[in-house]
Amino acid sequence: MKLIIMPSRQGQYAPITISVSRLILIVGLLLVGALVLGAALQRLVWTARPEVQPPLQVSSVPPSSAIPDAQAMRQLATKVGELQATVARLDGLGQRVAKVAGLPDQDITIVPESPEATVVLDDLWVPASETRAPPFSQLEGEINWLQKSLSRQGDYLSMLDLAVTQQAASVARLPTAMPIESYPYLSSSYGWRRNPFNGQMSMHEGLDFSAPHGTPIRSAAGGVVRTVTVHRGYGNMVEIDHGEGLMTRYAHAKVVLVKEGEVVTRGQLIARVGSTGLSTGPHLHFEVRKDDRPLDPRAFLAGQPMNAPVATARPVTGSSSITWQPRVR
Repeated sequence: MKLIIMPSRQGQYAPITISVSRLILIVGLLLVGALVLGAALQRLVWTARPEVQPPLQVSSVPPSSAIPDAQAMRQLATKVGELQATVARLDGLGQRVAKVAGLPDQDITIVPESPEATVVLDDLWVPASETRAPPFSQLEGEINWLQKSLSRQGDYLSMLDLAVTQQAASVARLPTAMPIESYPYLSSSYGWRRNPFNGQMSMHEGLDFSAPHGTPIRSAAGGVVRTVTVHRGYGNMVEIDHGEGLMTRYAHAKVVLVKEGEVVTRGQLIARVGSTGLSTGPHLHFEVRKDDRPLDPRAFLAGQPMNAPVATARPVTGSSSITWQPRVR
């Protein structure tokens, strides 16, 4: 390649010969020099300009240790609501247990020895410098402790309620209601007596209530009808199972009004007085048996039957050394 440089004066020139490789090298050096020069100029310009920084924003929100965020407050409100519901439930359960057990309400303690709260919920949004409130983590720990304590107290009250209910059920199944209310008179007591049919001494295993034909016979306690049959000696007979081997028997009925397997309640009408079987007149023969062994019914009955149908009742002392008086209704 040839380059011809023409001077200003005509007629004189000097030819210069440059190869292609040298030309490329020269152009590359020029480009590198241009890049270096541009970078130097840019640095000079940035150094000359004053530094501009974004203004500081002053926030009026206190640190997170003093005020929890919205999500944490919602979780706290949820826990407080759950605790309030638990307290209400335990309060009702405590009153029920106290009523069944005959205890005063003040004897039921929901949370014994609970530590005093170190912060009030209404003060959570007040700066920490004014209320000296503990950190939110400490408040949350106290609530968790209270929740565990309430849970344990709830379990304890539930077990107590179950025990008292079982005890009340055991008492309720005892045959303490009078099977005959209108005529609580005994024609024959429990114990040894002379048999009216053969004149021999024999054991009378129940109580005989004298009453007119058709007088209602009621269940002395709740239970399940085990037997309804016609017996040679007892006549029309009903047996009610009260559980755990305890059973009551109602004999000489005119008519039986229940069926085998039927569930009956205390005081329910189950039959009517008659004189069926070996009987000298209309009456109810009533027995209480435990594991098929006879017991004195007067030890259970709250009606306190009398021995004779007299206007002025005389107290009668039985073999159990208990004085029986007529029931007042």
